[in-house]
Amino acid sequence: MNDLNIMGSVVKKNRGGALGERGKPGKAVETLRDSVDKTLRNYFANLDGQPVSDVYQLVLTEIEAPLLETVLDYTHGNQTKAAQVLGLNRGTLRKKLKQYGLL
Repeated sequence: MNDLNIMGSVVKKNRGGALGERGKPGKAVETLRDSVDKTLRNYFANLDGQPVSDVYQLVLTEIEAPLLETVLDYTHGNQTKAAQVLGLNRGTLRKKLKQYGLL
């Protein structure tokens, strides 16, 4: 299994409420991509005729800040390790952390 499949998989609760392992019969698996798709469809369905623009920037902002926070938590605040996990230069990571008030 590649990293994208591991990162994109979220095991959801089944009807009985128990958590299951990926690939087990009767267990629902939703990818990160599925979650984004569902959320965006819901967003557009609830606009109620309101004009919309800059959706690309909206999505990036909504995803990037929690991504940075979660990776920093995962690396216990180690910015060098976080930059490696994200595939970013450490300076770029610090710039983004400042941008979102996380530094």
